[in-house]
Amino acid sequence: MISLNYRKRLLLLQVIGWAFFLIAANAYTFPPAEAPSSSQPDFLLVNAEQFSSNLPIIVIDTYGQTIVDPYRIEADMGIIYNGPGNRNYLTDPYNDYNGQIGIELRGSTALQFPKQPYRLETHDSLGQDINVSLLGMPIDNDWVLHNPYSDKTFIRNVLAYKIANDLGQYASRSRLCELFLNGQYEGVYVLLEKIKRDKNRVNIADLDSTDLDGDKVTGGYILKIDKTEGEQLGGWRSANNVNYQYHYPAPDEIMPQQEQYIQNYMSRFEQLVLSPGYADPDTGYTSMVDLNSFVDFFLVNEISRNIDGYRLSSFMYKNRDDKDGRLKMGPVWDFNLAFGNANYYYGWGTQGWNLQLLIDNTQGDFEVPFWWGIIANDAAFQNLLAQRWVELRANELKTETLLEFIDAMADTLAEAQVRNYKRWPEALGNYVWPNFMCGYYYEEEIEFLKEWLTERLRWMDSMIILPELKSDIELNSTIVPVAFSLAQNYPNPFNSQTVIEFSLDKSSFTSIEIFNLLGQKVKTLVQSSLAAGKHRIVWNGINDSGKAITAGIYTYRIHSDSGVLYKKMVFVE
Repeated sequence: MISLNYRKRLLLLQVIGWAFFLIAANAYTFPPAEAPSSSQPDFLLVNAEQFSSNLPIIVIDTYGQTIVDPYRIEADMGIIYNGPGNRNYLTDPYNDYNGQIGIELRGSTALQFPKQPYRLETHDSLGQDINVSLLGMPIDNDWVLHNPYSDKTFIRNVLAYKIANDLGQYASRSRLCELFLNGQYEGVYVLLEKIKRDKNRVNIADLDSTDLDGDKVTGGYILKIDKTEGEQLGGWRSANNVNYQYHYPAPDEIMPQQEQYIQNYMSRFEQLVLSPGYADPDTGYTSMVDLNSFVDFFLVNEISRNIDGYRLSSFMYKNRDDKDGRLKMGPVWDFNLAFGNANYYYGWGTQGWNLQLLIDNTQGDFEVPFWWGIIANDAAFQNLLAQRWVELRANELKTETLLEFIDAMADTLAEAQVRNYKRWPEALGNYVWPNFMCGYYYEEEIEFLKEWLTERLRWMDSMIILPELKSDIELNSTIVPVAFSLAQNYPNPFNSQTVIEFSLDKSSFTSIEIFNLLGQKVKTLVQSSLAAGKHRIVWNGINDSGKAITAGIYTYRIHSDSGVLYKKMVFVE
């Protein structure tokens, strides 16, 4: 049951947070990472006969080698796991895995924490990949050791992946564990499946170097939108300024014919989203995408208010055309800065649509692909979203179900979290970028997560309404609360066509006009009575005389009963 005092505290925190929003949004640079203290507590020089855990124990020995970022080193790994309900002793034999691995550092932001993240491959005695099952997960050879540090509950990623799995979408399976590296205790980690093409992971067609034409070249591809750091990089920037990266096939393995196919496919998708008939149920964008996967991806990122959502660590994939070749969003990935754990982009807030806030605040800063704003405000998407929400809130997304899961994870971590915070005492009770809330006790962090999630679900309940329950005016509105507004056109600059979106808070006679730098009107785009709600118009750079405008800076203006708003745009030849 929600504590009234805690709810007041949460509200107070949000009010204080809003006061610092503009500052925080522009001041989230990382403080320098501090090296671990050389005088570690005695228990770190572990007496093997005394150490035991209710979690699996992973032991890695690099034989004096330093784990680095650019390449993997060979090491040995053992895993001790005696099954559910049984204790695991450091003196037990390695009964889950005992063999070689290749291991390297991974990630971008996470590398700046003293508690490091790792990527590993299971190897045979010759150093070649070998597929194995780790801690009951399906066999494979690519794994991630995630390092919860700024997430002081350790479970934000675990929770997000559980939600995605419960929605019927693949997300990485996870196992909580405790790690020993070269004889030193390193704390609580989460063993994860690396996102890859596999029948047990992203189950799409195997695309090899000979699949260059016909149906074979149409799938399977995994793309991502992410920072240009980390693993192998390669991809392209679309005409509409979306930076797509190859994930599978890898940049050094994808063939030119395959590159051409997937780039052409995404170009057709973007052009279709921007076209006047984008919403046509037969020939519009829904003919190229699996809308259910877009809705579920949206829900996971909105429930969690993932401030990296849509714009970073965002994967999408396409199977072969004979195996449902529509573009699908997912798998979801990386939720450290979600569920209220961020002090910028209103990451602490329980109200407002995360997508809209990111669109409004991330221009030029790993911004959201333009097509998300159009799709999320399309009637087909909103209707499916409403139906899905009502269904899920009665079952998989019940508040009590999610809170029970958090409690179960906290109980599982009760003893391990104590050891973790002895190893990393600076983390608990102190600010770690980009914390909004800093609890002095682990239990406070768990309570904040539960209270935050409860309030977030309540707000979403108030905003998502089944179409048959909406009034005629509400049917014209968007998932974002409507106010009189004029959005920045996109793409901008443009040279063929651009999209202008605007919202009316009430029905009104509305005009939208475009002016050059001399104040001369060059085009009237709208001049009619419009209903309240969100609207969009596509302009191809042709003036009122039917001629193409010249390159330069232009102003576009909306005038309605609610006032006048201006924005600038750039046309390039």
